[in-house]
Amino acid sequence: MNAPLTALPGTSVSPRVTVDIWSDIACPWCYVGKRRFEAALRQFPQSGQVDVVWHSFELDRAAPQASTTSTRDILAQKYGRTPAQAQEMLDSMTATAAQEGLEYHFETQQRANTFLAHQLLHLAAEHGRQDAVKERLLRAFFTEGAFLGDVDTLAALAAEVGLDADEVKRELEQQTYAQAVRQDEAQAQAYGISGVPFFVLGGKYGVSGAQSAEALLGALRQVWSDLAPQPALQRIGGVSGAEDCEDGSCAVPKNG
Repeated sequence: MNAPLTALPGTSVSPRVTVDIWSDIACPWCYVGKRRFEAALRQFPQSGQVDVVWHSFELDRAAPQASTTSTRDILAQKYGRTPAQAQEMLDSMTATAAQEGLEYHFETQQRANTFLAHQLLHLAAEHGRQDAVKERLLRAFFTEGAFLGDVDTLAALAAEVGLDADEVKRELEQQTYAQAVRQDEAQAQAYGISGVPFFVLGGKYGVSGAQSAEALLGALRQVWSDLAPQPALQRIGGVSGAEDCEDGSCAVPKNG
């Protein structure tokens, strides 16, 4: 049984804010959004009381397990652009990422279905390493040209940030977290999320897209303002009778 909590006069029980983030590994704006959110957190005085949870969102569930088509050509086909126009889009995205300290190499990118990678993120969450694994997967995909549709590759990357490679292989091969990925995607649909990144702060505020650090900081401040308790005495449980000496506490006897 948990001990009863009492906020003393002039003090408060500090709340915690959960930020749920839906994103995909193969989403260039999701990596940029991650960096901007991290910049916002560094400016947020209560950052130590923010819990970040990464949720699964596949931009293309039907993507093949592996593809030899270049990112440029995929982009051209998707948006009806010429290869030159698609390359301009990639160059612009690369420049935007560079402003956040990220290095994108679309020319060496190996396209893959991200379903396995999302399952790995759920496994990582159970070990308290979700953010570290998320970061490692994004860097591997956008900077290093790693193929993330392969169990062995995912296990090796996870091992670099503290997970057991054999456990990762076993759980991915058994599809242990497949349903968890689908549940995340069902929740995204229920929220009406159609693009990522998408931030849900405190279960109340939704922020769509890789907004600026300033905008994300403003959202954090807003949700904190809503959740922060007032410094007043709030008794939960405890002694009911003035003369009782039970339940772990004794009351001061009344005079007379």
